[in-house]
Amino acid sequence: MRTLVFLFLIGVAVAVPAAVELQGSFTQGGVVFGKTEPGARVFQDGEELPVSPQGDFVIGFSREAKERSELVIELPDGGRERRELKVSRRDYDIQRIDGLPERKVTPKEEDQARIRADQAAVKKARARLDQRIDFLQGFMWPARGRITGVYGSQRILNGKPKWPHYGVDIAGPVGKPVRAPAAGIVTLVHPDMFYSGATLIMDHGHGLSSTFLHLHKILVREGKRVEKGQIVAQMGASGRVTGPHLDWRMNLRGKRVDPQLLVGPMKSE
Repeated sequence: MRTLVFLFLIGVAVAVPAAVELQGSFTQGGVVFGKTEPGARVFQDGEELPVSPQGDFVIGFSREAKERSELVIELPDGGRERRELKVSRRDYDIQRIDGLPERKVTPKEEDQARIRADQAAVKKARARLDQRIDFLQGFMWPARGRITGVYGSQRILNGKPKWPHYGVDIAGPVGKPVRAPAAGIVTLVHPDMFYSGATLIMDHGHGLSSTFLHLHKILVREGKRVEKGQIVAQMGASGRVTGPHLDWRMNLRGKRVDPQLLVGPMKSE
């Protein structure tokens, strides 16, 4: 008989087999780290997830995730477990930003090719999928400062509703150090994207990546490994911004997740 452990899902303690352990945020934008038996296969809502040789995996929920998510574990001995995960809903802020150059709010036709090229480069960088489990070491804030923007908020630019904001904005002076929140491999270094300016992406394994926008200077090269806490860039004001800050975003295999849920409250400088 397997030992039972207790997990707290949406404030309720539930006994589950120790062969499957989950820890994280069961909410829209949340990330959950799992541990199962080596050799098991894991599926979330019908999609097979990468599982390390040691049985580690990671699941996530998008900004608009439904209230239920199905997790299926196929064990090496032929056993099969199905778990229905309850995903709590969130209320999102509405932010209005005026005074931006109109070309940045409604790009001209000649800008569209550049924007499409930027999007393709980001998509390719985030598509990396390998067995590294750098995410297991935990995450730290890449910079400290006043938080001026949060995940999920809807931005209205010059009176025009735009896509929701998928990162956390940290204000600070140009040149302030930006550190790797966890170890990883640098998958994109771009000096000047149309919207995000100098842009850096690093992969933490299993398709979980960090993206840093509006940088002043990038201090690492594509393909290089970085360690947790290593200075990788400088905060800036490039791209579409109203002032210097760092926009930190995280992506899990196509799902935009909330970085703040992985680091907790920011300590004062």
